[in-house]
Amino acid sequence: MSNWTSLWYVWLILLTMFMLLLCGITASCIKFCCRKKRPPVQPFPRHPYDLTGVAIDSDSTAHSTVT
Repeated sequence: MSNWTSLWYVWLILLTMFMLLLCGITASCIKFCCRKKRPPVQPFPRHPYDLTGVAIDSDSTAHSTVT
């Protein structure tokens, strides 16, 4: 049987996985706390908007250059 202390790469992999897990948990907690403390955002008032439609028939040059 191998001695666990001589397998340094196993400890390195375990330490890397632990650090990634710890960073993920920390980032999630910070994100949750910041979202909770942020004041509610006032929505912008809705403004009416214009909708413009442009028709292109099959004989136009714009259609032939796009296709």
